[in-house]
Amino acid sequence: MTSTLLKSAALVLLTILVWTGINAGDKITWLMEVTPVTIVVPILWATYARYSLTPLLYTLIFFHAIILMIGGQYTYAKVPIGFDVQAWLGLSRNPYDKLGHFFQGLVPALAAREILIRGQYVRGRKMPGFVVCCIALAISAFYELIEWWVALALGQGADLFLGTQGDPWDTQSDMFCALLGALTTVIFLAGYHQRQLTSLLQQRD
Repeated sequence: MTSTLLKSAALVLLTILVWTGINAGDKITWLMEVTPVTIVVPILWATYARYSLTPLLYTLIFFHAIILMIGGQYTYAKVPIGFDVQAWLGLSRNPYDKLGHFFQGLVPALAAREILIRGQYVRGRKMPGFVVCCIALAISAFYELIEWWVALALGQGADLFLGTQGDPWDTQSDMFCALLGALTTVIFLAGYHQRQLTSLLQQRD
């Protein structure tokens, strides 16, 4: 991806970040939800010249960031499009947070695959898929621990951040969605990603 395109994408994300922050219903919840964006995007910006990523990974990170910021603006349980999907599918709850957790498995799995293959840390055809799924699930589990710690620290003030909507199996279904995201990387995106990764490495050589 060209530097100009990445700068434009970063500007779009910054604009959305400011917009969602201004219009956030709960500023503390918004801040907690967008913290990964404010950490990851500057790191990607700083490392672009010496460790650029594949276009596929940049693109999915871009959409994941938007999902997080919109979720922070409304809180996941109140995102309008989630209510539309809930009505269309006849669901008992707003499912927008499940989209976020799906990407929480999809993007880390793809990032892990890229790092592991580029660094030649894992070899073979099947082992990378197994390892990246494990990494994605570990990240998902750690995020659930963070939500637990926040809940203990803030008490009732953490309800918007948790967004369980009264579902006693929310944690388990969140991790299942992350697993589905990781499996999507392994089963459906690995071939396309490998072609981009091979092209990127050839360009750098």
